[in-house]
Amino acid sequence: MIIDDSRADAREMHEIALRGRPAGLIGRRAFLAGSAAGLGALALGGCTTDGVSLAEAQKLYGPVPEEKFPIPAIDISHVDPKYFRRTVAYDTKHAAGTIIVDPGNYYVYRVEGDGTATRYGANVGRDGFRWNGDAYVGRKSEWATWTPPKEMIKRQPEAAKYARGMPGGLDNPLGARTLHLYQNGAYTLYTIYASLDAESIGNGITSGCIGLLTQDMIHLYNQTPVKTKVVVLPA
Repeated sequence: MIIDDSRADAREMHEIALRGRPAGLIGRRAFLAGSAAGLGALALGGCTTDGVSLAEAQKLYGPVPEEKFPIPAIDISHVDPKYFRRTVAYDTKHAAGTIIVDPGNYYVYRVEGDGTATRYGANVGRDGFRWNGDAYVGRKSEWATWTPPKEMIKRQPEAAKYARGMPGGLDNPLGARTLHLYQNGAYTLYTIYASLDAESIGNGITSGCIGLLTQDMIHLYNQTPVKTKVVVLPA
């Protein structure tokens, strides 16, 4: 199956729940089914949070002003500390650089090759939309244009004004960075993408795609060349 870039971006957004800032385009919360309700009250007391200090977390998820569209800081009070980026012991047969997605625990790992991995908190597919298997990064996108598919416009007529494409930006559903997953030369319609929505992390909200906080996604993206192996574990 061959899908050109614009059609692929449109179709993939039919497959994932929209996310972004709370005041974003389509209203992400219509897709969440209440799964993130308990995170808003999280308090980050003390000097450390699950091995990551509060100061470190604020630095990891601080603003990124040098981007084409300056990225705001993440409100880390809305993220369970166990999902903060960190290096962890990780025993695996997979080569350094491999990306391993653990949807059952809402983590994405980048294998470092020395018995450790960089671990990121993630959002994943909601019940009934999770998948597993091997894939690879077929292409990469920065601040891509998003075009809603006809199916989405039919369900959500307010998206029709972007039928000719929504330019990249903070409200664009494709986010700041996207890794497009392929199998056997064909685009799977699944991606690993960037999200500014702190409350989505640790929840199943999409139709199979995997989301990282934008700062985490930039960190992963910068170390991930095209053809990188991606392993999605069973949930």
